[in-house]
This record gives sequence, C-alpha cells and structure tokens, in this order.
Amino acid sequence: MVTANSQSPNVVTSCRVIAASAERIFELIADPAQQPRWDGNDNLAEAPEGQRVRAVGEVFTVKLTQGSVRENRVVEFEEGRRIAWLPSEPGKQPPGHLWRWELEPTADGRTQVCHTYDWSHLTDENRLPRARATTEDRLRASLDRLAELAES
Repeated sequence: MVTANSQSPNVVTSCRVIAASAERIFELIADPAQQPRWDGNDNLAEAPEGQRVRAVGEVFTVKLTQGSVRENRVVEFEEGRRIAWLPSEPGKQPPGHLWRWELEPTADGRTQVCHTYDWSHLTDENRLPRARATTEDRLRASLDRLAELAES
C-alpha cells in the first residue's frame, strides 16, 4: 500500500506501509552508511561506518555522487520513530532544507513510513532547481528501495 500527500509546494511527503518492524527500518535510516543503498534520488555515494545516529545535535557526513561532502545536523530524533536532519556544506550553516522520516508501527507488525523533504526555509537560490526536482516520485523511490531492503 502506498499513500502520499504534499502539504505545500515546498513540502513534499510520500508514505507507504512496509512489511517490516519499525526497529529494522529505522536501523537502515539512522545508519548513514546504509543510506546510499536506498537513496531514491541517486544522490548519495557513500558514508563512513560508525555514524549511527542516536540523538538530536549529532552530525553525520555523506559523500555525494558528484564528489562533494555534506554534513547533516540531526534536528529531530526519537529512536525507532522519527529522525530529521539539515544538510550543509562542511563548516557552513545549513541553507534551510530538511529531510524527515517518521515511522508508525501498525497492529499487524508492519510499519507506516513517511518520508518528507521540506525546502520551505531554503535560503540558497542555487539549490532551488534541485529542490524543485525532489518530487513525490523521488521520495517514493527511496521508500520502495527501503522496503526492498527491510523486507528481505
């Protein structure tokens, strides 16, 4: 089952039920080294091992497919339920776009997973074309890849 909705033009959300526990799914999201395996934007190349997120305020790094590095500041965190981060170039302030994952276990042992990209506070005009290109379909691609990994 796949459901999706967008709250505003600058906030895109896609949701689907995944036949796996919230704990299993969250491990794939909260461990940056796993993120390139399910990234539907095909934007993440790799991330160093040992960066598993456990709290708000942590920063993890990822290398993008075009070679640059991003620092991701965790701004929301609830183990097994919610995680969100603000990416930025190393040593710089985040330009204002946010990635969020929310997980809700269902009564039958599956998990409703919602993935949101919020660029409503994006201040870097150079990033606007990429932000606009991050559509519901791109978010759904991440959900589908995540489901494939979590359900196997």
